[in-house]
Amino acid sequence: MSGRSPSAGPKFSKSGTVWRVITPDVVLRNTVTDADGDTSNLTFQVYTTNADGTPKAEVDLDGTGEYDVLVSSYVSSGGTAKVTVPYGLLKPGVLYKFRTSAYDGSLYETTWSPWADFRIEPYMKFPAAQTSSTIDSTLQELDEINRTDPGPALPAFDASGAVKREATQKRTCGTQDAQGRQVCIELSAPTKESQARAKQRAEALRDAEEAKARKAGKSPAEAARVAAAAPAVELVDWCYDKPVGKDLMSRTEACLKNIGSAKLTFVDIGRDVTIGFATFDFEQRIKAYPNKGASGSDFAEFDQQIAITPVSIDQELEGVTMKWNAGLSCSSCVTSKTRWADNQNNPAGDNAYWDADDWSPTSGRWGTIQTTWSGTGKETIDLGWSVTATVDASDTASDTASFGTSGIDSVRELAPRCDDIVKGSAPGCVLPFFKLDWTVDTNLYPAAGAYYWYMQQVMPDHAGSRRWDSLMHYLGPDTPVKNSAGGTWTSDNSRTRVCDSTWSVHRSDASVGSVDCDEFAMASTHESGGYPNSVNLVTSGSKCAQLFTDKMGDGSANFGILADTRTATNGPSGTERCGRAAIPSVQNQRAFSGFPAPSWRMLDGDGFFVNLPGFEHCTSAATTCTWRKIG
Repeated sequence: MSGRSPSAGPKFSKSGTVWRVITPDVVLRNTVTDADGDTSNLTFQVYTTNADGTPKAEVDLDGTGEYDVLVSSYVSSGGTAKVTVPYGLLKPGVLYKFRTSAYDGSLYETTWSPWADFRIEPYMKFPAAQTSSTIDSTLQELDEINRTDPGPALPAFDASGAVKREATQKRTCGTQDAQGRQVCIELSAPTKESQARAKQRAEALRDAEEAKARKAGKSPAEAARVAAAAPAVELVDWCYDKPVGKDLMSRTEACLKNIGSAKLTFVDIGRDVTIGFATFDFEQRIKAYPNKGASGSDFAEFDQQIAITPVSIDQELEGVTMKWNAGLSCSSCVTSKTRWADNQNNPAGDNAYWDADDWSPTSGRWGTIQTTWSGTGKETIDLGWSVTATVDASDTASDTASFGTSGIDSVRELAPRCDDIVKGSAPGCVLPFFKLDWTVDTNLYPAAGAYYWYMQQVMPDHAGSRRWDSLMHYLGPDTPVKNSAGGTWTSDNSRTRVCDSTWSVHRSDASVGSVDCDEFAMASTHESGGYPNSVNLVTSGSKCAQLFTDKMGDGSANFGILADTRTATNGPSGTERCGRAAIPSVQNQRAFSGFPAPSWRMLDGDGFFVNLPGFEHCTSAATTCTWRKIG
């Protein structure tokens, strides 16, 4: 007698009342018992369905046979009988019904088991590659950072924005002059008032630029465009109109607007009298040039800039001078003198200076320093900053306030790195703490993108996923890892281990076309299953999740990523440390074409994320994720 609960798989799991099958190599099974305890087999019959779910037409399962059915081997009474439907007879996306009937070698069961519904459902579903796309694979978004060493006067924050260390010394005082007077500086984080001041200054400068352009004969529209652009004095164009209170960075630029303000106090210690005050707002910039074309120099180069704006200056101080002290730790660097300019980029002397009788909130001073690097190999350069203030009312009184460094040793978030290693690009510098994004064009390469998204969700380390905050790390030309021949380990070495002799092409519909073995994580990363030091290292690609591309059979023009169950008969378990899949050749070969962009100057171990925009709306790998067009 047939069992009452026929099932289909793999993985033999249901979605509602329908068995969800993850491969076209469908296994049908049911239990069978015999009253006499004899061995028995089961006959399996499959039908397509009508719209209402009732049986429609029997599927020919035996080809040349006359009964259109498959018959299992004999099993012991109470055992499970099963058959595997040959590839191509059942189509992905179609709802089928099946049932069984028993035979013990002499007697046939006169009734059938209950019907069971099943459907071959891919992990991912997508159309053919689009012919055009507006996706920019190299597009980056600014990152907001929390500085690990902003100096003793400001709090340090962790990645979530919570205070990690409170300010330890907000106020410093210098040595006394001959009259017993001294200068003190108290730093404070940005406030609502300083944010409002910055906004007002930006608006005033834009108005001034627009008026200047109109006076020069520009049309109103042209003058408005001039005013909307960053002022010529600005080192980092996009930074100018960003709000105060945030530190932002890209691969080559940093915009530090969370430094805050300084209150300068001139005091007479002997008489315990405050002589006068002055207040200033501060910002900083860093700009690294990734190649000669960006800097115009024959050397690798990065520049630094400080912007100081007066808020108030008491006449008793007579005047205030600010000297910017920008230090660095570098074995092959040459640094220029600080060039000071006003808001209109006119030269403004050797230091930032304001006369107490002749200043305004728009009389900012911008100091810029140029550093060139002429070394070989690579060097990460630590930076440090402070400002020394003096007042005209004293010949010798001064005080220095620290603005911190480019970061603690384990982070170094603002430390430039210069190199001459990246081939095809002149020596250059970047800010390697910035984590890059490679955006796979899921319009042009939907099969590759679908496969990568699925693997990101199910791999234990979720390699490359922003959702899981899990970086991939680039296998760079400067890797110290060697191959068996003593040469530098390359992506070809990693790929050979994953796409080894144990891989062969799974049958698929002719419309899929030529396919390649595509490995995940990519062979060009430390997360590859073939990289010797990888957390995902495997002895063979046969240990990876096995997948392939096939055509849907539901009447649509879609394709799907399905399980290749020829080796792992129940499909991927979700514990595999890598994946390999049969992906259309063009998509496999081009999904990472252009990675990494030369201007990124990626070296060994640099972190990056892999974005898959056509699938980022999906929330779970437990159900079929369907592609969406971007743009």
